[in-house]
Amino acid sequence: MPTSKLFIMLAVLICMAPINTCSSAAASTASLTTRPPSPKFPAIFVFGDSTVDTGNNNYVKTIIKANLPPYGGNFPGHIPTGRFSDGKLVPDFLSSFLGIKDDVPPFLKPNLSENELRTGVTFASAGSGYDYLTSSLSNAIPVSKQVEMFKSYINKLMGIVGKDKANNIIGEALVMISAGTNDFVFNCHDIPTRRLEFDIVGYQHFLLQKLEDFLKELYELGCRKMMVAGLPPIGCLPIQMTAKFQIPTNRKCLEDQNSDAESYNKKLAKLLPELQAKLPGSKLAYTDVYDPLFDMINYPQQIWICRNKEGLLWHWIHRGIILVQSNDSSM
Repeated sequence: MPTSKLFIMLAVLICMAPINTCSSAAASTASLTTRPPSPKFPAIFVFGDSTVDTGNNNYVKTIIKANLPPYGGNFPGHIPTGRFSDGKLVPDFLSSFLGIKDDVPPFLKPNLSENELRTGVTFASAGSGYDYLTSSLSNAIPVSKQVEMFKSYINKLMGIVGKDKANNIIGEALVMISAGTNDFVFNCHDIPTRRLEFDIVGYQHFLLQKLEDFLKELYELGCRKMMVAGLPPIGCLPIQMTAKFQIPTNRKCLEDQNSDAESYNKKLAKLLPELQAKLPGSKLAYTDVYDPLFDMINYPQQIWICRNKEGLLWHWIHRGIILVQSNDSSM
């Protein structure tokens, strides 16, 4: 968006139980749901964990799967697809909003069409992280291995459209990265394996170095426009609160884990523009997911719910949008 630090504005869309009334929020969100006349990006590539895995784990020998009910209850067709959601995930909404396609398929899905490959896929794997230890027990695909899948994808794409066109698609595509939560949960908070060699600050730097190496590798493969999600309020995740508090009614967010997430996010937001300056032609954007989710958890009275004409339910928090910040308005 011109002269703005906002790279994109994405309404928070989450399907819940049906209701028959709709607040005035629908009108205020209409402009965000209208697809652009022509896509700004020719394709979308996604890397990370369960927040962006649309089904790759269906084809991996892992216990971390979402291809069974109640997952998928609100997905078109009402079937579980491997998404850790009752409906679509953020990559699906983002792809649709940008006019690329309605949903983003997993790369490991057999028999992907040429159009599905041309317009992008997700390489994400639920249970993964930047730290290879995170995936060691679950057998999820770590972020570092997802690059190898991307290389395989590039070869397939070149076979469909040719080398020059493939390079253009990759260079102009939107790259979305969402990972890190599992690293802290599995290796620091719940099973403190990495605590034996790092304090929390040291582990943050360890992960950020892994992420930097990952971004550089994607850059070498031709990616230029990349958005990286920060951590959510980890201490407010139900599994974390439940593990800490024996009495469910006494559960509350864990301030130390939230503080660790906020500290990491600040370091990440500082790293990205510094790295962008070192990678000519790159556009690296930081995505804040912490504040909107924290508001939804702690200020539920600020959420309005309504049904749009397609039958989906909108949740509109008082911040209104998730802000994705970039130091460059030309992305």
